[in-house]
Amino acid sequence: MAELNIPPAPAIDGARHLHSGKVRDLYEVTEGEHAGQLLMVASDRISAFDYVFDAVIPDKGEILTRLSLWWFDQLDDLAPNHVLSTDVPDAVKGRAVICQKLHMLPVECVARGYLTGSGLREYDETGAVCGIALPPGLVDGSRLSEAIFTPATKAELGDHDENVSYDYISKLIGEDDAADLRRLTLAIYHRAEEIARGAGVILADTKFEFGVRHDDLGNRAIVLADEVLTPDSSRYWDVRQWSPGTATPSFDKDVIRRWLLSPDAGWDRAAGGPPPALPKEIVERTRARYIEAYERLTGERF
Repeated sequence: MAELNIPPAPAIDGARHLHSGKVRDLYEVTEGEHAGQLLMVASDRISAFDYVFDAVIPDKGEILTRLSLWWFDQLDDLAPNHVLSTDVPDAVKGRAVICQKLHMLPVECVARGYLTGSGLREYDETGAVCGIALPPGLVDGSRLSEAIFTPATKAELGDHDENVSYDYISKLIGEDDAADLRRLTLAIYHRAEEIARGAGVILADTKFEFGVRHDDLGNRAIVLADEVLTPDSSRYWDVRQWSPGTATPSFDKDVIRRWLLSPDAGWDRAAGGPPPALPKEIVERTRARYIEAYERLTGERF
């Protein structure tokens, strides 16, 4: 398991810390109307190659939170979501939400409309992605004839999710839930892809998480949870820069990854040591990239 270098989560009045990931801190609300529910806080932390940097990207947590909330509104007719309130403690205002505690389904629900990343690597080896055969001759950035559902199993923090087949997921969570996850994932992807394309942005691929909730009458529903369609969970490209056969820059921490792999960083990744500290210029360029994604997609000024 990789060393992540995650700093301790800050104490928040009226909440008990439960867990921290690369970006988010999760708390249980202990006081007030929503006691027993969850407080999900998006930090300004940034990671690359399984390392969380000491430097932060100013406003990143707020951008992720605002963008998720905007997308939840666009998707409201397709799937219920877990957000209960944005009335959060002052210390995390603007970058946190109170959300419903769910039974989370152990599946990363990935939709791919374009071939790149781990999907491309699997295709190059097998001609398929998650058991779905694809036509020969596809290259990095190829647009697929139709979007595909390529699930993955959730890995422990610091490890990598593993792509699996639909049959595997069906056996893991049951045929009905697997079918619902595939249907919801592709429906949400198609809606978001259309909206993004209208803003001159390509949604190449994305991943969702879903949980199950029961109401007071015992009715069961699958609920869209966690973050949704942010640059941290989705691969966005500028349509003007898309050129199949070459790696297209994405609206996320791609600035950092490219710098780390350049001679300017002076980092030997293969040696296994931690990466160098991020220069101020790289931090500022990364922040600008996240803001551009937010403004292009929503049409709002940040």
